[in-house]
Amino acid sequence: MLIPCLACESRFLPDEYFGACCDYNRGLDLVLWTCPRCGNHDDLRVLPGELGFGYPHRGRFDVHDRVRVPGLRRQRGDLRLDISLNSSSWRVSTRIRQPA
Repeated sequence: MLIPCLACESRFLPDEYFGACCDYNRGLDLVLWTCPRCGNHDDLRVLPGELGFGYPHRGRFDVHDRVRVPGLRRQRGDLRLDISLNSSSWRVSTRIRQPA
């Protein structure tokens, strides 16, 4: 299974793709992903069996595009999101944000 970057259309194995996730926003339930090839940043939501791409809008996250990833699972923690696919797993932690 190869997962695409929607900007440059490069495709990645799950380990490389989920290894490039760098922040989890629990309030909006979204992950920040940076493409290892082109540097594009995407906000995405990890859903059972798919990834949802979209934009934060009026205090919520609107999914506009979906990419099927059969077997994808997720588990929310207090300050992290645990992602699993088959026998592999990845943890995306929440970065501590400074008050404005």
